[in-house]
Amino acid sequence: MKCLEERVSGNLPQCMTRILSLLLILFCTPLAAAPNGTIRVIDADTIDVGGTRVRLFGIDAPEMGQPCRADGREWDCGAWARDAVSNRFEGAYASCITRDTDRYGRVVAQCSVDGQDMGQLIVYSGMAWAFRRYSETYDLDEKSAAVAGRGLWAVEVELPSDYRAARLATDPAPTGDCAIKGNISSGGRIYHVPGQEHYSRTRINPSNGERWFCSRAEAEAAGWRAARR
Repeated sequence: MKCLEERVSGNLPQCMTRILSLLLILFCTPLAAAPNGTIRVIDADTIDVGGTRVRLFGIDAPEMGQPCRADGREWDCGAWARDAVSNRFEGAYASCITRDTDRYGRVVAQCSVDGQDMGQLIVYSGMAWAFRRYSETYDLDEKSAAVAGRGLWAVEVELPSDYRAARLATDPAPTGDCAIKGNISSGGRIYHVPGQEHYSRTRINPSNGERWFCSRAEAEAAGWRAARR
């Protein structure tokens, strides 16, 4: 409207100058780069793409250390799903579309390998669930896996969201291998393993978002980085 008023009043050059300035700002402002590159699998829903940590959009996979049970046996469901995804995608080249950034600072993205949607393939194979809290994109792929009894649908396992909620509610003390301390400080989210210099004096406060981890891979998948010493 103001530009129209200036046109009527004969002040067209000033109006055009303002429009050109806005266009320059628009086209010269860089967009967030979409991660593309070689895949390193962290767990079944978290990967590194060309060195950028990516949480795959619309899917939720078992946590590292989360148990699966079948035929009287129990095993690490998170590691099982991770290995299946790694066998399929490790070292492949991914092209990703950024959708969001999560609370751990990870890029949330849909990634494709050879034109195939990674999230869709993982859910269809039964190695993750459709994360309906955020998207219905892979709903039919999950239903296909459930009907066919593929992967997680052939075993007894909690939903990852229920498993995480139970761990936070009980705030378990470290047992066995679950003794890695996920600390939050001015330096960010840092995990400490037994034997490191600052391990014994590091305290974990779940109310601040701090937590215990059972493995380095689990800590890194959640967005923590290793302490230097």
